[in-house]
Amino acid sequence: MDDTAALTIPEQERLVGADRVLAILAELARHAEGIGLEEMARAMASNKATVHRALAALRRAGFATQDGRGRYLLGDEFLRLAFAHHEARPDHERIRPVLQDLARTYGETAHYAVLDGDTVVYRAKIDPPHGAVRLTSTVGGRNPAHSTAVGKLLLAYALPDDDAVRAWALGRPLERRTARTLTTADELAAALREVRERGYATDDQETDDGVNCLAVPVFLTSPSVPSGAVSISAPTYRTPSSRLVAEADAIRARVAS
Repeated sequence: MDDTAALTIPEQERLVGADRVLAILAELARHAEGIGLEEMARAMASNKATVHRALAALRRAGFATQDGRGRYLLGDEFLRLAFAHHEARPDHERIRPVLQDLARTYGETAHYAVLDGDTVVYRAKIDPPHGAVRLTSTVGGRNPAHSTAVGKLLLAYALPDDDAVRAWALGRPLERRTARTLTTADELAAALREVRERGYATDDQETDDGVNCLAVPVFLTSPSVPSGAVSISAPTYRTPSSRLVAEADAIRARVAS
């Protein structure tokens, strides 16, 4: 046997072992209540001794642990690394798969935006895979918060009552973008009350004529304070506002999943 063959065989053996350990780690993730050694061996179609060695390696790394019944679970170190990585990823990258799902499902443009003063900033945008008409919004672009669905959704959380809305609007001109734009503090306060009650916000041609939108909150960093908002925007002739509203619960469920 030459030197090249002598090196290749052990490398292949280590790869098989690594694959087995990773498969066991993935199987652990499927059992929040834990899994026993025999059950794991059956799931891996492997003998108990081999599975036990892999689990022992995962335990040494802190990626697996055992409960009082001897069942194996994901370890705290694995969870720490996973959450640290998740939190370190930019929010627009974390939400991108959701936007892709929405654009594919509804055939319209999906946005992710954050509130910045009296404007919203679009952090991500996914156009539908098909359709001749595309919206002109751009990543990094801004729109007035009071006229957009994402803006009204985020303002509803940032301004908890009518007095807060009026204080926010004081001395701040509410630009009229279309004939439907809300331009008074009282109008905006009433609209934000509805947003808080319904859990979603709409823009029915309030920013651009011929375009409507529905937005729901995204909770990436807190269970109660949205990090931003996801919206579906569409030409009114293709997807009317009534259809978006009818799909509000389904859209919210897809974003939360």
